[in-house]
Amino acid sequence: MLGLEFIRDLGIVVLVAALAGWGCKRLGLSSVVGYLLAGLIVGPYTPPASLVSDLGRIETLAQLGLVFLMFSIGMQLSLRRLRALGLALLVATGLGAAALFTLTRGLALALGLDEMQGLFLAGMLASSSSAIVTKSLMESGRLHSPGGQFAGAITVLEDLVAVVMLALLTSYVKIGGAGGANLGAAVGGMWAFIVLLGVGGLLLMPWLLRRLERSGNEELRTLLVVGLLCLLAVGAQGAGYSLALGAFLLGVVVADTPQRGALERAFGGLRDVFSAVFFVAIGMMIDPHQLGPIWWEVLVVAGFAVVVRPVAYSLGLIAAGQPARLALEAGLSLAPVGEFAFIIAQLGVAAKVLPAEYGPLSVGVVLLTAVAAPWLTSRAGPLAGALVGLEPEMATRLLDEYRGWLERVQARRAGNVLWQLSRKRVLQIGVGLGFASGLLLFAPPLERAVRELTGLESVLPHFSQLIFWAALAVVVLTVCVAVWRNIAALAMIVAEATTRDLPNAAVLRPVAETGLKVGAGVLLFSWLAAVSPFHPRHWWVLVAVLGVAVVVLALLWRRLIHWHSLMELHLHESLAPGARAGAELLAQTPTGWELGLDEVLLPENSSVAGRSVGGLELRSRFGCSVVGVDRQGVWLTNPAPETVLYPKDRVLLLGSPAQLAAVRRELDSTAVPGPALAELAINRVRVPADSPRAGLTLAESAPGRATGAQIAGILRGSERLLNPSGGERMAAGDELLVLGTAAQLRAFRCWLVGRE
Repeated sequence: MLGLEFIRDLGIVVLVAALAGWGCKRLGLSSVVGYLLAGLIVGPYTPPASLVSDLGRIETLAQLGLVFLMFSIGMQLSLRRLRALGLALLVATGLGAAALFTLTRGLALALGLDEMQGLFLAGMLASSSSAIVTKSLMESGRLHSPGGQFAGAITVLEDLVAVVMLALLTSYVKIGGAGGANLGAAVGGMWAFIVLLGVGGLLLMPWLLRRLERSGNEELRTLLVVGLLCLLAVGAQGAGYSLALGAFLLGVVVADTPQRGALERAFGGLRDVFSAVFFVAIGMMIDPHQLGPIWWEVLVVAGFAVVVRPVAYSLGLIAAGQPARLALEAGLSLAPVGEFAFIIAQLGVAAKVLPAEYGPLSVGVVLLTAVAAPWLTSRAGPLAGALVGLEPEMATRLLDEYRGWLERVQARRAGNVLWQLSRKRVLQIGVGLGFASGLLLFAPPLERAVRELTGLESVLPHFSQLIFWAALAVVVLTVCVAVWRNIAALAMIVAEATTRDLPNAAVLRPVAETGLKVGAGVLLFSWLAAVSPFHPRHWWVLVAVLGVAVVVLALLWRRLIHWHSLMELHLHESLAPGARAGAELLAQTPTGWELGLDEVLLPENSSVAGRSVGGLELRSRFGCSVVGVDRQGVWLTNPAPETVLYPKDRVLLLGSPAQLAAVRRELDSTAVPGPALAELAINRVRVPADSPRAGLTLAESAPGRATGAQIAGILRGSERLLNPSGGERMAAGDELLVLGTAAQLRAFRCWLVGRE
């Protein structure tokens, strides 16, 4: 049976992933390396070790793993975090990605690839593996160094670049890769799709999760997110993009909800399982025999990635104003190529854009760069220092002058009143146009889905069509009214700023404002006409829709403005700035202070669990301070001494490298687990006449301290005492109800008669 075979294949994949991951951990390698190698071994191309041979089921496993993997990656990139990273880091990542893209196109020409194949090769090398980079930084003790913080932030932004590139390549393949106009339409459509899902998700997901949270049932919340995850992934695929885009966008939306911590806990196991399934399935889809003829190409591309990726992002950080040494330390940690290489390679091979050998090539490149990453990361400091030492004095002076110029530009921009007044409105106009465009572009498939789900297609087809398009017109016109209000305000601001110093400013200002409004109105109308689907089959439906929309707007004008204001308020809350990054915190430290940050995740059976921050006496014993505790997404800054630590808390420490290492050893220690509830038993024990404990109160004899068992009750004649107090005395002949493990109960009997 097909279902049983799929379950068997899934069991094999998970089992070999566990064994291979365990082996790689013992060797100090990333688990991803083990998953890929395991897939190569048990896949259909390596008989007689082939345990899974059906390519259709393997592809299904890969797609299922991809959905959960992209969702987990999206949850690491919340809009709050994106805003907290700052414009400089966004610019650095963009410049680094552009440099890498350009240089990779040159490599593609050298390898004899055409323009389309060069785009796919650039996409394969566009992002690093965040898991490998984070693991390498943690093992080298650089996770919270300024360079490590920049490297970690860039890996997050690289995932965003890779997702966008994957969606564009998917669209580019479907339109045949011909024509700049087609590519421009693909970019515009993708922007509209992203804004539609993003804004809709930020408005609906917090409300849905809050409603389910009131029931106190985490199971329902998890089921809701899993269902939406699968539907949005399929919806993105149906809209002409990839499964990855829909899953990634839902992860970004969920990351900005207050329920993020609970959902991360609920999805932790699913993420680990299906991420491993994805990598093993990718390995099984690779024919290792194809690596033979292209081994030299694998070495060339891997060597190119190890050299050019650090160079590109180091130059991007330097261009954004970071010191050369800091930029090089961050860049050297970004060598490993990430999981998007497999996805984009498989897309290219499936579309017959890339040769079949590029699937194995992507695996070989990822494996080689994953092996090189720990060595480069651990030596990033000395290597960066050596490279900076080779820098000519003239280059040092030029870089200093450049950073000074950037600081002056930023100061002027911060003092520019026109920029401060207009940037928020420009963003709101862009988001509003994207949301309205998404509604119009994807209205036809949305209409079909709604009519099929409601069952009105066979009963009232024209009436249901009228209701849908009328509601859509009201929503679109509401958004357009908000866009127009921002355009009008922006026109007034620009007209005021540009005519203020002119002799006849009072006459020119309204003329300039009116001209800007007319031009913007024409552009707005042209844009809406270009993206409108004109889907209704009968002209009277369109007329009726416009009529209903006009009437609704006339009657509910103020109410619609109020609703839009509430929508903007919710979006503003979602986009509120996040916590300050560790690199920014260390950047404020005066020179000469040997300070560092380190993060420790308390294990499940941590020996310090249940103890307070003050009770640990970390400052007096080690000279180290606890500056923050991340408790399942809730951040406690500068926790009070009475703050109690729990398993799975992430503790952020501040101190010198030696102090941090000593505290890490303390917090990483585990305790011997206590007895489970199933090991407890209740026995009846009679107090002997010659017992030395007879006549003593429970507080004086302290049986709990002596044996670990506790007295739950005393039967004295016909009197029953449940949970007796410490002042109750034990008398000879009393029957005690004693609770404890088998060893504790034996110890209690010995203690009761006075024996060790």
